[in-house]
Amino acid sequence: MKRGIPLLILATLFWSGNYIAGRFLAHSMPPLILNGVRWVISAALLWLILKARGRRLPLRKFWREFLIMGFTGMFVFSGLTYEGLRYVPAAQAGMISAAIPVAILVLGVFVIRDHPSWIGWTGALLSFVGVVILIGSGKTTAHSFALGGDSALVAAAVSWGLYTVLGKKYSRYIDPLTLTAGAAVYGAIPSVGAALWTLPNLTIHMNAVAWLSLLYVSTGASVVAYMVWTTGVHWTGPSRSAPYMNLLPIWTVVLGVLVLHEKVGVNDWLGGAITVLGAVLASFPSGGPKSMNRKAHGDVTG
Repeated sequence: MKRGIPLLILATLFWSGNYIAGRFLAHSMPPLILNGVRWVISAALLWLILKARGRRLPLRKFWREFLIMGFTGMFVFSGLTYEGLRYVPAAQAGMISAAIPVAILVLGVFVIRDHPSWIGWTGALLSFVGVVILIGSGKTTAHSFALGGDSALVAAAVSWGLYTVLGKKYSRYIDPLTLTAGAAVYGAIPSVGAALWTLPNLTIHMNAVAWLSLLYVSTGASVVAYMVWTTGVHWTGPSRSAPYMNLLPIWTVVLGVLVLHEKVGVNDWLGGAITVLGAVLASFPSGGPKSMNRKAHGDVTG
């Protein structure tokens, strides 16, 4: 079990890097172009991994599941995340992402008939308060743009919550790697379509850091993080692995301060702490080991 814990920590670090790289790329290329390029590369790599393992990708058999997952998790979530990072510091974006477990909890009630405990609902309420504080502390040059960026990130959290809940449902008959690869392929289609739609107004200003960031979001934050996480879950066990997802916002804040030299205000710390605490409470299993098992295997952030 112990040898899997460093892998779980490393996976959340890889995923948090997506926010840092997205911030680097915020003014280098339009978010829809970035999203399209990212998922074309990621989908190709995931397909190659499946092929190397001697497995086929059943794109026609499970087209409906892959389409829904790709639209919510790859197209909407990533697109809104990169849009939000144009106006919101990575540290604050990472804190807002802590609301994802709350979205999973609430949507799980309606989609898969989960029954959260009172601790889970308390966590949901706390996270809601924390996100409100974070949005109120938006401090970019134009507050209206900051508010729009915050709103995009909140909507992204809801979209990823839906992706995760549906992933729990579909993982009953599709293994996680196949589900992620299929979603990446179908998610790349609308992502590329949206990217082509923005071409008439295309403005790209890439430098060495931007190119490295693009490579990272397409590989490290997508394929590598997924492989490291699933290996860690295999060694550690699903029920012990799921809580490590709450390290994501913490890593993002640390990297935002150290790498991007972002300043985190008192309201940010307060809102972030409340949101993370609520996320931890909302992550408590509601249906015993089986529920936690689905969560750990279905929640792949990126």
